[in-house]
Amino acid sequence: MGSDGSLDQPAVAWDVVDLAGMGPDVLELLDQGSRLLVGVARAPLSPAEQAVAERLDLTFAPEGAADLPPSVVPVPDPSIAAQDLLEAVAAHPMAALTLRSLLRLNSGLDGDQGLLAESYAYSMLLAGPEFAAWLGARGRRIVPPPGHDLVRVQRHDGWLDIALTHPERRNAYSARLRDQLHESLRIAVADPSVTRVTLHGDGPGFCAGGDLDEFGTTSDPVFAHLVRTTAGAAGTLEVLRPRLEVRVHGACIGAGVELAAFAARVEADPGTTFRLPELAMGLIPGAGGTVSVTRRIGRWRTAYLGLSGATIGAVRAEQWGLVDEITP
Repeated sequence: MGSDGSLDQPAVAWDVVDLAGMGPDVLELLDQGSRLLVGVARAPLSPAEQAVAERLDLTFAPEGAADLPPSVVPVPDPSIAAQDLLEAVAAHPMAALTLRSLLRLNSGLDGDQGLLAESYAYSMLLAGPEFAAWLGARGRRIVPPPGHDLVRVQRHDGWLDIALTHPERRNAYSARLRDQLHESLRIAVADPSVTRVTLHGDGPGFCAGGDLDEFGTTSDPVFAHLVRTTAGAAGTLEVLRPRLEVRVHGACIGAGVELAAFAARVEADPGTTFRLPELAMGLIPGAGGTVSVTRRIGRWRTAYLGLSGATIGAVRAEQWGLVDEITP
């Protein structure tokens, strides 16, 4: 508590755990549920080290190591990677701790429950000081609405093909595109004779994430939560997952990663890149990624992408299971 009686901003406690030199004190850390725990390992990991890594939030090991489990992220230098990650966490501790806790929570929930928990957490952060600071530093601009539909739908018997058609904005996940995508997907939900749904994007990239010019324009966090859970595409994609195929290309950022990951099959162009940048805005993935991405690559590597903001290419995405095949 501050000298004036106000509450101080809570600090995020974290520890770097050296798996190769761990002692009895590691077990005490594992029982401290509010701490962010980042492991540093040498490869290959012993069975005991793998067991500890599964209880951490993520673990770094040297690049090139074979047969690394999903709890481990390969990097050139694990110690430097851990330090860089913790610096990013220190810059936005509230969002970081929220993401860490949500990923652990969602590992025990089904898809619908996980999406609900994500929306609560995301909406809470919209009212927080870290997002307010990002929004204030960025400023706002008014972009005139496009004079055309942002989603194109074509029906071929039992196949429904959906394309995002706002290439001049790199198919940013704006409110208008979200609504049109949601309505298009509902065609397949309402009609079981649609046995195949394909989703792709026109222009230089599949989807560059949320439309930054719309961030902070929702009237209040409660309304934002209701919109996200009733009109967002994530819940509909979750329902359609067994029938859904997505083709991605270009820079897939934020929602561009999260929405695609719901599909039963994801194909990527060789030049595709993937990034979750929300922490730097004082936020967490809010288009379903804590469910969809985690289901594909595990909570540990999702934490790495979400906390570091790092970019990975198509090859690594395929190795991790974020995409199923790289095709020209």
